[in-house]
Amino acid sequence: VFGVVTQVQQGCYAQAIQVRADLLGRKPDSLSHAEAASLALVGVTALVSMEDVAGLASGQTVLIHAGAGGVGGFAIQYAKHVGATVWSTASAGNYDHVKSLGADHVVDYNAVDFTQEVPACDVVYDTIGGGVHAKSVDVVKPGGKLVHVAPPPPDFKSPRDDIEILRPNVGRDRAHMDRITELVDAGAVRPLPITHMRLEEAAEAHRLSQSGHVRGKIVLGVR
Repeated sequence: VFGVVTQVQQGCYAQAIQVRADLLGRKPDSLSHAEAASLALVGVTALVSMEDVAGLASGQTVLIHAGAGGVGGFAIQYAKHVGATVWSTASAGNYDHVKSLGADHVVDYNAVDFTQEVPACDVVYDTIGGGVHAKSVDVVKPGGKLVHVAPPPPDFKSPRDDIEILRPNVGRDRAHMDRITELVDAGAVRPLPITHMRLEEAAEAHRLSQSGHVRGKIVLGVR
């Protein structure tokens, strides 16, 4: 099985924990335990955002920020699976990787202002927040949606009343775990790159994660 504990439960660094059965789904047979672990939270976050909240559909255009990250990488694959045209921001070093996930267009955020390159989108998915959130408002079509999982700048007020700005409530449940397995089994989603680290390296793993430049996910091995 694989799953995500509730927001109030600790235990990711334990060798064994007790988890409610209704939070767990069947691990995809084609994935290793580390690969399944790497997809659990990012998959739930992306699916709640893109499928449940944004309602992304075939023929729509979506901008996914930080496409080389865990959530962004899953979101790109999902968006391509449903038939959307996918734009993504990433560094130049991650261009080929993000394209391989299914992005149709990749913008190097270090080189250009994405608001000058990206066309008006039905959905913008912001996993970064701050100034990126504020600028993302400019590339949402009238009637479109800005869906974000990171906070906007303090005291931010949208200058537009013709778009929806939505922050998903990312719950945990078996249904979303089973949806991840369904997408993996269908070949629509594949595991993201994993940086394997030992449990004793947890502090260094945090430092690496907080740098904001991890491709895919970090997985700690407890044995």
